[in-house]
Amino acid sequence: MDGSEERLRHHMQLALAEARKSPPKPSNFCVGACLVASGALLVTGYTLECEGNTHAEQCCFIKLAQKYGCGEAELGEHLPEGVVLFTTMEPCNKRSVGNTACVDRILSLRARDSSQAVQTVYVGVSEPETFVGLNEGKRKLEDAGIKVLHVPGFEDEILKVATAGHVTDG
Repeated sequence: MDGSEERLRHHMQLALAEARKSPPKPSNFCVGACLVASGALLVTGYTLECEGNTHAEQCCFIKLAQKYGCGEAELGEHLPEGVVLFTTMEPCNKRSVGNTACVDRILSLRARDSSQAVQTVYVGVSEPETFVGLNEGKRKLEDAGIKVLHVPGFEDEILKVATAGHVTDG
């Protein structure tokens, strides 16, 4: 395994460790995420870490905005160049009423030059169709010029953690 592949696996393992912190519920997935720039960890987050019905990516953005003393809308202007997002599950494209989808949050992060502040998203699995049907998040991000890349080898463990608390038949 080369150094870059090792770093990808390391950051996905960090995101998975965050997902394990998420309180299991039958109504959402336990997801973990982290933002990284130049190989350095900026922030981590997990589902329901912050107040409200918050997703992992959203928690990363909330925590960084607090750290930089800005609102989430201005966060992109404060991010260093080359920020990448690692998330155990493909960012959502639909949320319940009153909540902004994670894909839209990512797309709204604009650097000072108006370019996308996050240009690469690494995912462990695609979002299962459990709650919203087919997730178009990957396509929407790619249509905006953001690379969405799969980090293989974590699928079974991610899905096991993500669905903790879900009711199963039998």
